[in-house]
Amino acid sequence: MTESLTAVRPARRLSQLDALESEAVHIFREVAGEFERPVLLFSGGKDSVVMLHLAAKAFAPAAIPLPVLHVDTGHNFPEVIDYRDEAVERYGVRLLVASVQDYIDSGRLKERPDGTRNPLQTVPLLDAIEGNRFDAVFGGGRRDEEKARAKERVFSLRDEFGQWDPRRQRPELWDLYNGRHRPGEHVRVFPLSNWTEVDVWEYVAREGIELPSIYYAHERDVFLRDGMWLTPGDWGGPKDDEPVERRVVRYRTVGDMSCTGAVVSTASTVSEVIAEVAVSTLTERGATRADDRLTEAAMEDRKREGYF
Repeated sequence: MTESLTAVRPARRLSQLDALESEAVHIFREVAGEFERPVLLFSGGKDSVVMLHLAAKAFAPAAIPLPVLHVDTGHNFPEVIDYRDEAVERYGVRLLVASVQDYIDSGRLKERPDGTRNPLQTVPLLDAIEGNRFDAVFGGGRRDEEKARAKERVFSLRDEFGQWDPRRQRPELWDLYNGRHRPGEHVRVFPLSNWTEVDVWEYVAREGIELPSIYYAHERDVFLRDGMWLTPGDWGGPKDDEPVERRVVRYRTVGDMSCTGAVVSTASTVSEVIAEVAVSTLTERGATRADDRLTEAAMEDRKREGYF
């Protein structure tokens, strides 16, 4: 009597990246089946780029069935804005832009004394969600980035004011996601919650995903402020006592130029970046984001107000 095929065929085990990809694809499909008007936040940063790539896989061979939304501070890196527009055209998705500058021009928001506009993104974001009646909003947040993000579930309920209450977090046992919400509420969705920075870069390498050039080592004019190398710009830097230097740097994360610091690095390829990140003792936000240093609970305070 011959043995059954199931007895002799070894069980196939998914690699770490395969398991993460499978989970993210499942989340995209779950949202598409459960919600009416989802949208994907897309800044041109590495996490949102990976999300867009995963969305394309989740719905292939059909087109990505949701628009992308960028909350533009007006102080973004030109290389990233160029990449954003190229990626939107390449994937064939519809781009919506919520402009912080428009809110400042109309008097609905005021410039901050420190020049950073990252905290000003909340109102345009919430207005865009309400105005377009989005009920699910994909974001690229990962739990390893920051302790407030580590508290959040994959499906994160926001109230009718767009605010987050950690006490209303829902259990997600056995990858079961609860997307129920009342009129006016919406759900933030984080397909990359269980990924690490190294996972993202290894996936970029495996899939051959193109990223904005500033993620790799290049020469740039920078100046030192509060221990971070910032790029000069119209946002208000540098001051008279902050000399500009020409250095070889790269960026680990992308945000407002006024609060996103570069790291001194010679990593010019994906493999070199992976080797560098693997030995780092600081997350990319902890190392290079000034807006997270304002207070001990800066990120959590912004999330409670409606920030991502």
